[in-house]
Amino acid sequence: MAETLHIDHVGHRGDGVALAPDGNIYVPYALGGEIVEAAEVHGHPDRRHLLEITQASPERIAPFCPHFSICGGCAIQHWDMAAYRAWKRNVVVETLALTGIACKVAPLIDAHGNGRRRITLHARMGTHEVLKVGFAAAYSHDIIPIDRCPILDPALDGALDAAWAIAEALRPSRKPLDIQFTATSGGLDVDVRGSGPVNAALTAKLSAIAQQHRLARLTRHGELVLMRNPPAIAIGTAQVTLPPGSFLQATTAGEEALAALVLDRCGRAKNIADLFCGVGPFALRLASKSRVTALDSDAGSVAALQKAATSTSGLKPVKAEARDLFRRPLMPQELRDFDAVVFDPPRQGAQAQALQLAASKVPAIVAVSCNVNTFARDTKILIDGGYRIEDVTPVDQFRHTPHVELVARLVR
Repeated sequence: MAETLHIDHVGHRGDGVALAPDGNIYVPYALGGEIVEAAEVHGHPDRRHLLEITQASPERIAPFCPHFSICGGCAIQHWDMAAYRAWKRNVVVETLALTGIACKVAPLIDAHGNGRRRITLHARMGTHEVLKVGFAAAYSHDIIPIDRCPILDPALDGALDAAWAIAEALRPSRKPLDIQFTATSGGLDVDVRGSGPVNAALTAKLSAIAQQHRLARLTRHGELVLMRNPPAIAIGTAQVTLPPGSFLQATTAGEEALAALVLDRCGRAKNIADLFCGVGPFALRLASKSRVTALDSDAGSVAALQKAATSTSGLKPVKAEARDLFRRPLMPQELRDFDAVVFDPPRQGAQAQALQLAASKVPAIVAVSCNVNTFARDTKILIDGGYRIEDVTPVDQFRHTPHVELVARLVR
């Protein structure tokens, strides 16, 4: 049954919010000030499906992608860019205020650059044995087949064709596939997950696909199928050969913007700990002027970082170590010799490590995060431990989504 809703504002997840006595109602793709017709979503009493816009916001614009509102990749293409940017920064301001953190929030940095350099495409068998390759639908596990994606870096050209070829080759397994693509200097790096056991004949077929589509490397669950070129990326002056399926910042411009903020906020520190270091987007740049100890639970990423640091001339000493900082956070006595700590945990944050940092005497902590809620939680721990937050800079590398990156400096 349809109902008429007055949208008050856009919420932190990018949905239009209608105020109601029994609780807010969320309408994806609606904007503040609009009057809309919406229908109930089965199993989600606080959500509605947008049917019609009766009164449109003057800030509404036409989305640029034909898959928008069907594909679940983008939440916001229908909003004027200036209003969108103000909203995304305000999400940070409001979340920090709710946590009791008072500080300056700098203007939002746009770091979309050339677009996303890594994606995961999904392949599933649909009804009537129809193979679908694409992205997950909004608020659903259905797969939306796509022929192009305008937010991707041109370096990912060919990914869709290669994904279809891989999915067709693995169709007999009838298993759901997740196919991760990363753009590298050597070409596309591809890791396939979900295929189940693969015999020699099928491995040969996948190798032929890798050759045909000129992939840098094709792996299956991290196991090598074929490598034509080393899948490397430049980080500062170093060249890092990526482990299969490794994590990178979503855009090249995003990594560069975050790294520039981190380097600036580390100041003149000479001995720096880089916690949750990954393949070294900060460590390898910091090492141009400082000694760096880099830690992460991913042994493959740590090994790639150490190899790159060792083979690059002109860097200060880098010591990379595999360590699970959730189970074994660095303790205050282990932190005592560092002038600064870079703290970049995954989306869930790192409460255990934040507690140990709060108990330490490290002069400066540079906090980086991709989740404003866990950032606020962990930062509040540091503030309660005696640190003072100087400022927060939001970085938008996930344009058209509610996700935002943050960089802050805290000092004793």
